[in-house]
Amino acid sequence: MEMQGREHIGWIDLLRVVACFLVVLSHCCDPFVARFDADRGAFLTGVFTGSFVRACVPLFVMMTGVLLLPVRAELGDFYRKRIGRIVVPLVFWSVVLPLSYFVYLNYVVSTGNPMVVADDHTLGATLTRICTFIFNFNYDTTPLWYLYMLVGLYLIMPVIGAWLQQASRRDIRLVLYVWGVTLLLPYIKMVAPALGYTGNYGNMGILGVCDWNSYGTFYYVSGFIGYLILAYYLAKYPPQWSWKRTLAVTVPMFLGGYLITSFGYVLTQQYFPGDYAYLEIVWLFTGINVFMMTFAVFVVIRKLKVRASVGLSRLASLTFGIYLCHFIFVQVGYDLMGTLDALPVLLRIFCVALFAFGISCALVWIMFRFRPTRRFVR
Repeated sequence: MEMQGREHIGWIDLLRVVACFLVVLSHCCDPFVARFDADRGAFLTGVFTGSFVRACVPLFVMMTGVLLLPVRAELGDFYRKRIGRIVVPLVFWSVVLPLSYFVYLNYVVSTGNPMVVADDHTLGATLTRICTFIFNFNYDTTPLWYLYMLVGLYLIMPVIGAWLQQASRRDIRLVLYVWGVTLLLPYIKMVAPALGYTGNYGNMGILGVCDWNSYGTFYYVSGFIGYLILAYYLAKYPPQWSWKRTLAVTVPMFLGGYLITSFGYVLTQQYFPGDYAYLEIVWLFTGINVFMMTFAVFVVIRKLKVRASVGLSRLASLTFGIYLCHFIFVQVGYDLMGTLDALPVLLRIFCVALFAFGISCALVWIMFRFRPTRRFVR
């Protein structure tokens, strides 16, 4: 998301806008997914819509790989520019979002709102959230998990970049194949107990993971780092496919990933009701099914002949700020749509998404116009 510095590229700008809207849309599905058996129709609509947009975050990571790899700046300069640009918005929104929730839930609507998972929004609890953001994000700042992760990617990118500059095409593909194996690990861990695996001293980790070691066999070649390398590879060695072949590969790939994601989530909820740890496995951004969807979307949009335009570039430049602030407006939109129960759930989800995206876009545009606030959204 946080990508500045190189010239605007039409398809990248388009991908940023699409991915940002998909992030907003995914959060609009969550309150309906959380209804489970209490409202089965809403749950299923939320699941099948939310599953459709799971590629959103990996697409942002891939855009970072396209724009910033290989890293050519000095290590200190790269860290200072990239991580420094992340820290300021992280601190600002870690304070502003909890305060916004406190004001909204205590003075605008009832605190018993069904969307709020953690309904303790007293002043004391709010101050605690603000003071402890250095350790991790909280409910009010849920989307900011990405910034913590992004800092980690920035820390390792110069190392990856140095290798990529001298790596052959075959070497990169081999690393990507190894990373591909890691995309299956969540499911291997899920089925291991059914094959008789009982863990180590109660810890159900696999391949060397236990209470005193979190770093298993594939730890150092797994996670979002693979999307960075994949993006670099696809940008340097783009598939020379016709549109017919492109669609013949990407459409089945996307549909396959989507079916695994959506039906897998429903089946997981049936067999592990209320177990969020298992439910998240099917929706993991670093699972094979989400990778299939991400690859398909990236390749198709990369092939589009999108000319860079002032309007698209300006909207793309707002996406980082939209991502940072949209979560509170999803809450507001959900509350406003709560009075329209007669509308189909799918329509309500899209209405909330358009509302949250539009309000966030307006707010970020205003903040961009003033120098003191510009640094909090770029």
